[in-house]
Amino acid sequence: MNIRKIHRTLKSASAFWVALFLLGLSGREACSQDRYRSLAIKWLCVNDLQSTFAIEGAEVEMHRTGNLPEQNDGLRWPALFQYQDCWAAKAMWIGTTNFLDPVKGITYPYKVVGAGTAIANPKTEIMPVPGAFRMIGRFYSPRVTVDGLEASDMKLQDIVDEIDTDLPADRMIINQLHTTIGITLTRKLMSFSQQNHGNYFIYEYIFKNTGIIDLKGTRIERTLTDCAFHFWLRYAIANEGFKKNWYPAASVSWGKNTVNHTVGMDPMAADFEFRAQYAWYGPFSSATWDDWGAPDNKVSGTLGAARMAGTVTLHADKSASDPSDDLYQPQCTRFILSDSPMKISNQYDAQSMAKKYTEYMVAPHPEKTHAELVGDNFADTWTTDAGGVSAGQGFGPYTLAPGDSVRLVFAEAVGGLCREKNLEVGGNWFNNRSPFTMPDGSVSTDKDAYKKAWVLTAKDSLFKAFRRAIETYNKGYVIPQPPPPPEWFNVESAGDKIGLSWADNAVQADHFDGYEIWRAVNKPDTFYQKIFSCNASNAVHTFDDTTADRGYKYYYYVVTKDDGSQNDYQPGVPLVSSKFFTKTNEPAYLRRQAKENLESIRIVPNPYHIKAQKLQFGTDSPDQIAFFGLPAVCTIRIFTERGELIRTLDHKNNSGDELWDSTTDYKQVIVSGLYVAVFETPDGEVAYRKFIVIR
Repeated sequence: MNIRKIHRTLKSASAFWVALFLLGLSGREACSQDRYRSLAIKWLCVNDLQSTFAIEGAEVEMHRTGNLPEQNDGLRWPALFQYQDCWAAKAMWIGTTNFLDPVKGITYPYKVVGAGTAIANPKTEIMPVPGAFRMIGRFYSPRVTVDGLEASDMKLQDIVDEIDTDLPADRMIINQLHTTIGITLTRKLMSFSQQNHGNYFIYEYIFKNTGIIDLKGTRIERTLTDCAFHFWLRYAIANEGFKKNWYPAASVSWGKNTVNHTVGMDPMAADFEFRAQYAWYGPFSSATWDDWGAPDNKVSGTLGAARMAGTVTLHADKSASDPSDDLYQPQCTRFILSDSPMKISNQYDAQSMAKKYTEYMVAPHPEKTHAELVGDNFADTWTTDAGGVSAGQGFGPYTLAPGDSVRLVFAEAVGGLCREKNLEVGGNWFNNRSPFTMPDGSVSTDKDAYKKAWVLTAKDSLFKAFRRAIETYNKGYVIPQPPPPPEWFNVESAGDKIGLSWADNAVQADHFDGYEIWRAVNKPDTFYQKIFSCNASNAVHTFDDTTADRGYKYYYYVVTKDDGSQNDYQPGVPLVSSKFFTKTNEPAYLRRQAKENLESIRIVPNPYHIKAQKLQFGTDSPDQIAFFGLPAVCTIRIFTERGELIRTLDHKNNSGDELWDSTTDYKQVIVSGLYVAVFETPDGEVAYRKFIVIR
C-alpha cells in the first residue's frame, strides 16, 4: 500500500468514528425534524451519469446535505447540465423470520432492518464497517489548473482511495455493513467512463450470514430463515423545472406525479427480454398546458423531464448453494406510497416489521403495475399520499446457514433525449414551429403529440442502456477502453492567446490516435465546441487558442481518442476519454498587456445597460463589467455616489484586464446609479473613473 493510500485510509477511518460519535444514539435522534445526513458519501462522477453513494448502504432522503431543498439529489443525467437529478430517496431492507432478538430477548415473527427512505441507524441497526468504505480506480483523476489555480470538480468529488490498474470499471465503490440480524452486506458500485456505457451504474450485493450483530464483533451463529432483501426506489424526474421555477406544482420535485412500471416478471412469456422497473414524469393535473416532459411553458420550452430512470436485474442467486441466475427474481415488485409510515425504520416494532415483510418484501407481483392502474389519468391525483408512489423490488426468500451467502446484481440507468434534442423539441413545441417531424419520420401539425412522442422515446434509450449493462455483466465487466486521459492539463491566459498544454502519458496506450480540445463560452455547464483535433501521426501536447475574444470567459477540456477499431456499437467512431476528467471549472480569458501607469484605464461598458446585455460579453455573463488598461498590480475599490465602499478587487494577475460581476462584497447585485472606481498601485499612484449602471 502506498503512502497516499495509507493516508487516505487513516483519514477516512478517523472521519468515520468522529461522525459516528457525533451522530449519537440513532439516526432519528441525530437529525432535527427527522432529516438525516449521511456519515460519509462518495461520488461516481466519471461520465454523464453521476451520483453520490452513502456509507449506510442506501441513499436516504437528503443524505448528502440534510437540507430539504436538496431532496431531489442524485442520479444526474446528463450531468454536464444543472439540476438533472432523477432520484429523491432510496431504501434497503433486510428481513428474516422467527428471529430471537439478542437485545430484547423477544422472538419476532418477522425481523426487518435497513436504511431509508427517511433515516438510517448506523450504530445499532445497519452498521458501516470502519475503513471498509472506499473507492478504487484504474487511475487517478488528472491535475487540472487554470492560471495556476486548481480548476476541476474532480478535485473534491473523485476521491480515489487506491489504484487497481486491472479494474474493469473505471471506478468502483466498496461498502461493507454489519446488521443486527447477523447478515453482513458487501456492496460494490461500478461506473464506466467509456461513452457507450456512460448512463448506467452496476450494483453488486453479497449478503452473508456472518453472525456478527454489532460493531464490537459479537457473533451469534444460527441459521436465518426466509431471508428477503428489498430495495425501495423513489424517482423524481423533474428537478430542473422545480429549480428554475417553471414546474406546475412544488410536489413534482419529490416525485408526486412519478409513474412506475414493471416488465419481464414472467420469464416464460413470449416477449420476455429482461426483468426491469422504470419510472417517468407523468403529466401534472394542475398544469394548464400539455405537461408531457415537464416543459418550460414560460420562456424556452426546455423539457425538464425528457428521460426515464430505472433498474434491470442482471443476476440473482437461486439459493445459497445454487449460484445460477434465478429468472423469477425479483419475486416481488410492489409499488409503495412514498410518504407512508414504511419510510421510517424501527427494528423493534413488530407490527411495522410484519407489514414491511409480508406486504412488500415477499408479497407476489401485483396484478397490475402502477402505470397500468394510473392509465390515462394523472398520477398525482391517483393517490392522496403527498409524496406520490415509489417502486420496490424484493429478492428471496433464502435460507442462510452460518457462512452462507447470496449474490444479487442489478444496473440502474437513465435514458432520454440528449440535451441538444431536448432543446430542439422543446423549442419547436414552445414556438409552434409546424410542421413537426415525428420520431418515425412522419409529419404532424399537432405540437403536443409531437412533444409527447419524442419524450416517450426515452424508453428506447433506457432499454438500450439496460441491454448494454446486461452485455457488460455477461462479459465479466470487461469492455473496450479508450486511452487514459492526460495525467495533467494546464490552461494559461495570455494577452494574445489562451495556451493549453497536457501530459503525454496516453501515447503508449493501445489504439491511441490523438487528442481533441473542446471549449465553452462564459460558463462550464453548457455546450462545448471542438476547436482542435490531432491524430497519432501528428500528435502534439500544446495548443494555443487564438480565436478567443476579449471580455469572454472560456472553459476547456481535452480528451484522448483511439482509432475507432474498438467501438462495438459504432464501428469506426473513436472511443474517447471522459470530458469530466479534464473539464475546467475556472475561467480563462484573453488578457491585455499591463500598462505602465493609470492613464489608460477605461471601464467597459459604460454606461452599463441591462437591456443591452446581449451586446455585453454574451448572455451568459449579463452583469459583467470590465476594467481595461490596468497596471500589472493594483487595488480597485468601487464606491457608490454617496461614497459607500461596496466592493474591493485585488488585481494582481500581471495583465491589463480585470472582470467584475457587478456584485458587492456581500454578493448582492448592484442597483442602478452612478459609481466611482478608485484605482491604486502599490506605490500609491491613484486614478478615478466614473461609470453608470442602468437596470
